[in-house]
Amino acid sequence: MPDQPIVLLTNAMHPDGEAILAPHVRLIVPPDARPETLREWAKDANGIIVRAKLPDDIVDHAPRLKGIVRHGVGLDFIPVDAATARGIAVANLPGSNTSAVAEYVMSALMHLRRPLYRLDKSLRSDGWNAARPAADSLIELSGSALGILGVGTIGRRIANIARDGFGMTVLGTSRRKGALPAGIKEVSLEDLFTRSDAIAVCCGLTDETRGMVSRDLIGRMRPTAVLVNVSRGAVIETPALIDALRSQKIGGAALDVFDVQPLPSNDSLFDCPNLLLTPHTAGITATSGRAMAVGSAEEMLRILRGEQPLNLVNPAYKAA
Repeated sequence: MPDQPIVLLTNAMHPDGEAILAPHVRLIVPPDARPETLREWAKDANGIIVRAKLPDDIVDHAPRLKGIVRHGVGLDFIPVDAATARGIAVANLPGSNTSAVAEYVMSALMHLRRPLYRLDKSLRSDGWNAARPAADSLIELSGSALGILGVGTIGRRIANIARDGFGMTVLGTSRRKGALPAGIKEVSLEDLFTRSDAIAVCCGLTDETRGMVSRDLIGRMRPTAVLVNVSRGAVIETPALIDALRSQKIGGAALDVFDVQPLPSNDSLFDCPNLLLTPHTAGITATSGRAMAVGSAEEMLRILRGEQPLNLVNPAYKAA
């Protein structure tokens, strides 16, 4: 590539990924990821590696753009249809953070079901005899039912860990009857919320899933049931979840994704009891960060060389 194409990174990434790109391209990283900043910095870019949401009209501001690669899996950060219409390849990295997200879900369930930090705090402040009785109210994961909404790559990994590692019964729902893998009991969406002791929401955000976890479904949850969302904030009817937590109609929740990101400091979620909040980091670890950086760098170089990326998500772009 003699003229050193320009690759825009919406955010800096693992040095190993940047090292793969550096001999072949000129890397640029904007000072922030605001829409107006990304539009300005994209004007000379031949490729974009995406860690922050792109403006819906980004392709109108990037006349030289040949490829967009998601540093991760979810495509809601990328205007795929607009890119396809302009003949721009889009790729992502399925499986790159599967283990990280699955481990997050199980960690969140342990936090909600068996919060050892409370015993630690009580032991330090109140002493041995005062701390021990609190353990009597904690609930084991073993023998309980986990409902998985979104039995894709991540959902299946969660199911394997929950079933084989913790002895949980795993329930799932699918649009296609009989499509779930062995070891996951297929139930209706309503039964998933009625029968589960814990629910993991890990489906993609589409027009169909937007608001899917409705007030009605949350109202069907058991009083001790907990919910973990590693999907997108818009999948859940957030006001209904807030009401359920405040009225203690459910046992608790863990949210890694939100309707508005970053989560405003005055958001009502901060006042909810039994709620674990994390800043969209379920898929982020040192391990997954390196894998996503290396994978996205390699995919970008394939596109810039005129090759098809390994995980092309819009094959129709060539006809544009």
